[in-house]
Amino acid sequence: MMKGNQAVRWRVLLVGATGTLGRAIAAELGARHEIIRAGRTSGDLRLDLSDAASIRDALAQVGEFDAVVSAAGHVEFAPLEDFQAAAIGESRHTLGLTSKLLGQVNLALAARDHLRDGGSITLTTGITLEQPIVGGSSASMVNGALEGFVRAAAIELPRGLRINAVSPNLLVEASPAIQALFPGFEPVPAARAALAFRRSVEGRQTGQVYRVF
Repeated sequence: MMKGNQAVRWRVLLVGATGTLGRAIAAELGARHEIIRAGRTSGDLRLDLSDAASIRDALAQVGEFDAVVSAAGHVEFAPLEDFQAAAIGESRHTLGLTSKLLGQVNLALAARDHLRDGGSITLTTGITLEQPIVGGSSASMVNGALEGFVRAAAIELPRGLRINAVSPNLLVEASPAIQALFPGFEPVPAARAALAFRRSVEGRQTGQVYRVF
């Protein structure tokens, strides 16, 4: 990313910076940009994706920035038979709706008031949208909704703001318990997935889903 002959150093808010993927993103982007780390229990500031007020308060503390990246959000992996018809918050399958889906959507909406002109928003989805797994119906649902939101929001964002999503495969660094849910999948290193976030932040495309499979 250049301005004339000079590299531009941006302020990047990274949510979920202490997770496996978040650490890889911080390492990739931190070589060129100022990284503001945010997390529910650690980081430069506290931000809970499941709490809209927490999102607004955290962004107010940051002030203006150039990009926001989300590598956070929880979904429940469980057999479909364990899920019951219920309102949001009253069944296991709705955890992903309040955290990974609405949390990232609320982050994107709140960021509009703090991003500088031409700034970018990058959300995280996942491979289960295209490659479903047993016990992954909630994750597939959330990832599909997020990708639909990204494509639609891209045509309405003001001031040249951009929005993209990264859909990573199972990570090499994932825990054995997570890996067991993805039999036969060929995992990718977190550092490789982080390159897609760089592409979103430093590129010029919008409304894209960068798949790292």
